Amino acid sequence: MATFLYKLGRLAFRRRHFVALMWVALLTLAGVGAASAPAPGTTSFSIPGTEAQKAFDLLEERFPGMSADGATARVVFKAPPGEKMTAAGNKATVKETLRDLSDGSEVAAVADPYAAKAVSRDGTIAYAQVTYKVSGMELADSSRHALEEAAQNARDAGLTVEVGGDALQTTPETGSTEIIGIAVAAVVLVITFGSLLAAGLPLLTAIIGVGIGVATITALASTLDLGSTTSTLATMIGLAVGIDYALFIVSRYRAELAEGREREEAVGRAVGTAGSAVVFAGLTVVIALVGLAVVNIPMLTKMGLAAAGTVAVAVLIALTMIPALLGYAGRKVRPAGEKSKLLGGGRASAARKQGRPNMGTRWASFVVRRPVAVLLLGVLGLGAAAVPATSLELGLPDDGSQPTSTTQRRAYDLLSEGFGPGFNGPLMVVVDAKSSADAKAAFGDVADEIKGLENVVTVTPPAPNKAGDTATITVIPDSKPSSVTTEELVHSIRDTGAQVKADTDAELLVTGATAMNIDVSQKLNDALVPYLILVVGLAFLLLIVVFRSILVPLKAALGFLLSVMAALGAVVAVFQWGWFAGLMGVEETGPVMSMMPIFMVGVVFGLAMDYEVFLVTRMREAYVHGEKPSQAVVTGFRHGARVVTAAAVIMMAVFAGFIGSSESMVKMIGFGLAIAVFFDAFVVRMAIVPAVLALLGKKAWWLPKWLDRVLPDVDVEGEGLRTKTDHDEDRELVHV
Repeated sequence: MATFLYKLGRLAFRRRHFVALMWVALLTLAGVGAASAPAPGTTSFSIPGTEAQKAFDLLEERFPGMSADGATARVVFKAPPGEKMTAAGNKATVKETLRDLSDGSEVAAVADPYAAKAVSRDGTIAYAQVTYKVSGMELADSSRHALEEAAQNARDAGLTVEVGGDALQTTPETGSTEIIGIAVAAVVLVITFGSLLAAGLPLLTAIIGVGIGVATITALASTLDLGSTTSTLATMIGLAVGIDYALFIVSRYRAELAEGREREEAVGRAVGTAGSAVVFAGLTVVIALVGLAVVNIPMLTKMGLAAAGTVAVAVLIALTMIPALLGYAGRKVRPAGEKSKLLGGGRASAARKQGRPNMGTRWASFVVRRPVAVLLLGVLGLGAAAVPATSLELGLPDDGSQPTSTTQRRAYDLLSEGFGPGFNGPLMVVVDAKSSADAKAAFGDVADEIKGLENVVTVTPPAPNKAGDTATITVIPDSKPSSVTTEELVHSIRDTGAQVKADTDAELLVTGATAMNIDVSQKLNDALVPYLILVVGLAFLLLIVVFRSILVPLKAALGFLLSVMAALGAVVAVFQWGWFAGLMGVEETGPVMSMMPIFMVGVVFGLAMDYEVFLVTRMREAYVHGEKPSQAVVTGFRHGARVVTAAAVIMMAVFAGFIGSSESMVKMIGFGLAIAVFFDAFVVRMAIVPAVLALLGKKAWWLPKWLDRVLPDVDVEGEGLRTKTDHDEDRELVHV
C-alpha cells in the first residue's frame, strides 16, 4: 500500500492543476445539487421493535386521524396574584388564545381546559393541550411561530403563559461553536508548524471536505429522508478528522524535507507512510460510524452512514489534494524545525541548533526508564475517574432538564405546581380487545388493574374507538417522567399485560413520550455490547494487519475502553451528581442521555484509533528499520508526539465549544467527547501506550508465524519505499 500511495502522492503533486480542479468541480457540483434540490419533506421518526412504537402503529390503524405520534404543546396559564383562572376576564383571554391556536394547518386538535377539567384544584393554573398532525421533528417553523405568538398575546392580556411539550423542539444552533473550534484549530496549527501557509492547508482541505459532504447530504435529504441532525454530526466528525488527516501528512512532508529530500520525493514518501496511517485510521472511524446500524434506529443509522461518507471524503482529500496544494506552495512550506519569515525568519529553532531533544523525546525517555510507575499511575487515575460510571442512570432529556430561563422549563414547573410532578409525563395505555369476547369488560379490567398499582395518581376512564375494539387509558404517575420510579411503573403496567391476556384475550401496550423515552433508552442499552463487540472486533482485526502484532491491537482496544469508562465517569459526576455543575453551566442534574454511551464509543473509538495508528506506526517503522524496541518508542514520540498533541488539542477545542450550548443534550455531548479525547490522547496514548511497549519489548511485535504468512502485507511503515530508494541510489552509483 505504501508504494501505491507513494505513486499517488507524486502524481497528485505533478498533476496538481487537474487534482485541484477536480475537487473544486466536485464541491461546485455538490453545491449546485444542494441549491437545486427540493426542500426536505417531513422526516419520519420511528423506533422499530419497541412496544411504544407498536402501540403508535396500532393507534394509527384503529384511531385514524388521531395523530398518536404527533407533536403536542401544553399552553399553561397562571392567573395574576389573587385571581382565579375561572374569572370571566381570564376565561375570555384563554378562549381567544384557543381560537388563535386552532387556525394552524398542522393543528389536529385543541382541548379547552374548562371542558377538559384541566384547571388546578386551587383554580390558579390551567392548561390547553394542542395536538399536531406531525411529530415535533417534522413541525414547520410557521406552526411554532404561531404557537409562540398566541402565548405572547395572552401574556399581553395579563396572564402568565408558558409553553411546554415537543412542539417547540428545534435543532440547536451550532454555527458559533464551529467557528470557535476552527479558530482554536488555526492557532494550534500555526504554533505546530510555525508557518501560516502550512497551518492553512489542513483547515482549507477540511472545510472543502466538509463542504462536499454536507452539500451532498443536503442534496439527498429529500430523497433519502435525512434529518437536520445528520448534517450536524457529519460536520463535527468531518471537520475533526479532516484537520487531523491533513495535519499528519503535512507534518510528515516537512519531516521528509528536513532530511534533505526533494519536494516531489518528500510528498510521495509523506503520502506513502503517513497516508497509509490515514487510510487505516479512516477505516476505523468508518467502521465505528457504520456500526451504528446495529442499534436499529433508522435516524441513527442514517446519521452514521452520512458521517462515514464525509470521513471517506476527508481521507481522499488528504491523499490527493494535500499533495497538490503542497506543490502550489513550493518553498513556502519549510522543513520541520524552520519557521516562516513572518513568524521567525526561516531559521532553525534554537533547540534544533543546539541539538537538544524535543519534549516528546524527553517524555518518552522518562516513560521508558520508569514504565511501571507511569503505567500504574495512568491506570489508577483512569480507574478513579471511572468510578462514578458504576452509578450511571440512563434516560432521555425532557422539559424538566431544560434551563430555567426557557419557557419549556417554566411550563414544566407550573404543571408540577398545579397538578403534581407526574402530570408532565402521562402514560398512554392502549388496550387491543379485538380478540376478546367482551371488549368493554376487558377495558374496565385493565383500568382496575392499573389503579391498584403503586405510584399511580390518576387513571382516566377507557376511551374506545368507533369500532369498540380498542381503547386508550391515560395514567398519571406520582413521579416525574425521568425518574426511576416512573420507569418501574411502566414495567409494572406491562407486567400486568400477561394476566390481562390470559383472562380476557386482550393485549395491553404502553406508549406516550415517557414510555417511548424508556424504550429508546433500553434499546440503546441493549445494543451497546453487540456494538462494542462488532466495532472493537473489526478494528482489532484491522490493527493486526496494520501492526502485524497481537498485543499492540489488544493494548489499543483495552486502552480505549479505559478512556471511555473514565469519560463516562466524568459525565456522571458532572451531569448526574452535580460536581462542578455551576462551572459547566448545568442547571438541572438527572439521568445521563441514553445515546451518550454508544455515541461516545463510536466517535471516541474512531478518534482514539487515529492517535494510536499515527503514533505507533512511527514506532513500528523505527523498529522494522532496525532500532531496539525501547529506542523505537522514543523515536516514535520524537516524530509523532507534537503532531498528536496538536490534533488532540484541536479536537478538544472543537468539542468543548459545544459545552456553551443552552441545550443540555448538546452540552453533555460536548463535555463527554472533549474529556474522552483528553483521557485517551494524553493518558492512554501518551503514557500508558509507551509504558506497555517498553515493558513488552520485542514481545510487543510478536505474531504467530502461520498468521504472519496469512495476513496481507500492507507495509504501513514504508519498508518498501526504503528498499526502492536504496535500489534507485545503487542504480545511480552504478551509472556514475
